[in-house]
Amino acid sequence: MCDEGETADRADAVRTESQKMESRAGETALDGSARSIIVLIVVGMLVGVLSGTFGIGGGTVIVPALVWLGLSQRNEAATSMLAIVPTSISGVISYATGGHVDWLPPAALLFCGMFIGGQIGSWLLSRLPELVLRWIFVAFLVFVVINQVSFVPSRDHQIVMTVVTGIGLALLGVVIGTLAGLLGIGGGALAVPSLSMLFGASDLVARGTSLLAMFPNSITTSAANLKRRLAHVKTALIIGVTAAVTAPLGTWIAGEVSPRVGAIMFACYLCVLLVRSVFVAVKATRAARVARG
Repeated sequence: MCDEGETADRADAVRTESQKMESRAGETALDGSARSIIVLIVVGMLVGVLSGTFGIGGGTVIVPALVWLGLSQRNEAATSMLAIVPTSISGVISYATGGHVDWLPPAALLFCGMFIGGQIGSWLLSRLPELVLRWIFVAFLVFVVINQVSFVPSRDHQIVMTVVTGIGLALLGVVIGTLAGLLGIGGGALAVPSLSMLFGASDLVARGTSLLAMFPNSITTSAANLKRRLAHVKTALIIGVTAAVTAPLGTWIAGEVSPRVGAIMFACYLCVLLVRSVFVAVKATRAARVARG
């Protein structure tokens, strides 16, 4: 028993040291140069518009951008989640002013599930190999693109609460929270189509409610990531604050286009990300095979 305990302690120590090395490598990549700051501001502006338009946190933009700047999949997932905090606050306010947020109980139940799932995802984030995380992200994008192409939401439906609906919202929250913690996304890309397809919410209500549930979940998950020293705070603040400023523009766009047009726009955007993510995942897989000999 003693030997097993010592082995586990050594494994934890090696894992912690590996995470510290990744964090230091990320700090070197994000050196505070004018180039890096400009890229982060541009990313933040784009994230804000997309967040307001589609009801997402913007992790699907932040994650590839931070990888391009040199962070590991693990560090940028945690940094992305932290940046989603101010982004989601701004998005909720914008949708709430138009009456497109289902406050209670749908958002509360969704958050409760996302809180549990977020802790699971954060725990898995520090343990799963980076290659696995890349392919999980690819699978996630494929699932969401299929949903957006195959389903057209209504604009005047509300969530009808029953016991079964309540249980379903909580379970959906667990799934979304786990993926959010793993991939550094807010979960809106999964929550929005699920709320419309499974629970009958209109497209605008689904987006507003998704952002509301995303806000506390991003805080709790980020707290766990910060404890594990996985997130880069300065980077997250630059992106998040910039996104909070441009999110209202995205909300205005969402109200001006039809649900079908909005779904097609979102699917096209995700297809671009999917192509790039598959390329990166395949490249990483080949590199891993070469490294194994």
